[in-house]
Amino acid sequence: MTETFPPEVNGVAMTLGWLVNGMLKKGHSVQVVRPRQSREQAGVQQDGLDEVLSKGVPLPSYGELRFGMPSKNRLLKLWAERRPDIVHVVTEGPLGWSAVAAARKLQLPVTSSFHTNFHSYSQHYGIGLLKTPIESYLRKLHNRTQATMVPTRSMMKDLTARGYENVTLLSRGVALEQFGPQHRSEALRSQWGVKADEPVILLVGRLAKEKNVGLVVAAFRAIKARVPDVRLVFVGDGPLRKGLAEACPEAIFAGVQKGQDLAAHYASADLFLFPSMTETYGNVVPEAMASGLAVVSYDCAAALELIEDGVNGLLVPTGDDVAFVNACVQLATDSVRVTAFRASAIKAVADRSWDAVSDTFLQTLRSVLERHGRPFASAATGKPYDSGVPAKERLAHSHARSEL
Repeated sequence: MTETFPPEVNGVAMTLGWLVNGMLKKGHSVQVVRPRQSREQAGVQQDGLDEVLSKGVPLPSYGELRFGMPSKNRLLKLWAERRPDIVHVVTEGPLGWSAVAAARKLQLPVTSSFHTNFHSYSQHYGIGLLKTPIESYLRKLHNRTQATMVPTRSMMKDLTARGYENVTLLSRGVALEQFGPQHRSEALRSQWGVKADEPVILLVGRLAKEKNVGLVVAAFRAIKARVPDVRLVFVGDGPLRKGLAEACPEAIFAGVQKGQDLAAHYASADLFLFPSMTETYGNVVPEAMASGLAVVSYDCAAALELIEDGVNGLLVPTGDDVAFVNACVQLATDSVRVTAFRASAIKAVADRSWDAVSDTFLQTLRSVLERHGRPFASAATGKPYDSGVPAKERLAHSHARSEL
């Protein structure tokens, strides 16, 4: 159950795509229920994967994505006819709430992922007064599931302190077969107007308020005062693109890049600046490190897990803009340190494969099922998302109680 799925370009869609592919590779069958996106006619049909599309409404300030409408009755009918072994809720919109409610009604085990700090995003979109009710909603939804999977140990501690229950770790991987320094392209750097020894600053991600991208422009200005030939490249799109282009006309806006083109953009840069404070993880950080970039980031999310300050990158106290800019300037003016960080960054993510993450995801699902006396479905049964146990023989489990 998700609001976003490939080929959409964002961290949640990418993560879910890797998890689903990992399950399919192991012979499991997966049903993905999600909103129909704009101009989309039908879901993808492939062996082992069934996409069920629901009605969707554009997300405010994020029109390229839609959130699903409440669909409890439809889900009850869908899953009563063909019961899944387990329901996993990826995003927490009305469709996700409906999935939790339907799973509980049908006495199906249900798990969830915590991907997006909506309570933090609220302050960037003029709805700061809703931070408390949003937090209450998220906590209630996740606590109605039997495992909430989060990407970092620091987030495990934070959510537990905020009253979330059954929080478990599911880290993130990086596509090591895709990203690497070998994809550095002098032809691409030439398109950017960059000579061999001139540094390139890169930011990859959505160009939006919650990503704090204005701080990258400030850091670029400070660096340029010391290193006149430095260039700034933005990869991605979003509502701030026009304003950024007006504020920083010398920057290069490469738009959304995918596949090997994305790998080349990463590897052809030198420094990666990541000032976001709203990430639950930030997949772009390990991608940048795998590509051999020296990273400056706030000490949160993926950066806190992967970067050893002063060894393979620089960490700055979260929210300290002055310290962030100063760190960027210090690194950009120290080519010896940049070279050392780039080599160490590659080593730091060398064991972060998506296969290992998929295995952890499956083990969490298996443990939830086994706690309720249900064996994990054999991948060879040939019965997609169906345990084969008649409804009347299924065991009730601890969260089976009347709906609110």
